Amino acid sequence: MKPFQHKSDIFFDLDHTLWDFEKNSALAFEMIFKKHHLEVNLDFFLEHYIPTNLKFWKLYREEKISQEELRYQRLKEVFDLMNYKVTADLIHLISQEYIQYLPKFNHLHEGAYEILDYLYPNYNLHIITNGFESVQNGKLKNSDLLKYFKTITHSESAGVKKPNPIIFNHAIQSANTNKENSIMIGDSWEVDIEGALNYGMDAIFFNELNIPIHNNFPQVNQLLHLKNYL
Repeated sequence: MKPFQHKSDIFFDLDHTLWDFEKNSALAFEMIFKKHHLEVNLDFFLEHYIPTNLKFWKLYREEKISQEELRYQRLKEVFDLMNYKVTADLIHLISQEYIQYLPKFNHLHEGAYEILDYLYPNYNLHIITNGFESVQNGKLKNSDLLKYFKTITHSESAGVKKPNPIIFNHAIQSANTNKENSIMIGDSWEVDIEGALNYGMDAIFFNELNIPIHNNFPQVNQLLHLKNYL
């Protein structure tokens, strides 16, 4: 028997786990820069944006900045790092357009549809996400993922963000299940995995980047490898 075959409910993270955030984000910025005729090297921009975005999301999770500050400050810092002059008004506009354009691109991680098709007949599938509700709903709808999931738990509706155990409990209650029968799958060790474990839920780490962790912990670097566990 596979290690987690007895589970009834599987909770997925969305961004960086099923939905290819980096690829879709790059396409959104490419469209915006062309629209505003900004002579920005996209690769150079993303080299700064990816770690900066993660830094500001951590501050947002920790309630140290607001949603508006997250959206504005991550862009301002990147343009500053690049020594690229851009007005505050344009940064605000880009931040708004980015949120509008991002769900229009819907590349998923390799094997996403296949593994969901495999799991769907035998498990109740759910989403737990820290992303903004309106944006995440657009991603799920436009990428034709909604049909797989019985419940979608957003941090905005739960009132807290992962890794806070309250959001996991909120998701469990919404799914009408219990943590013993549930498992979390996500790409962030701190947010998804430690969050689930601290709540008392099993987890599988989607370790696409092959980050060194404890060798015995359940992990996959391709979504289809989840078949080894479920």
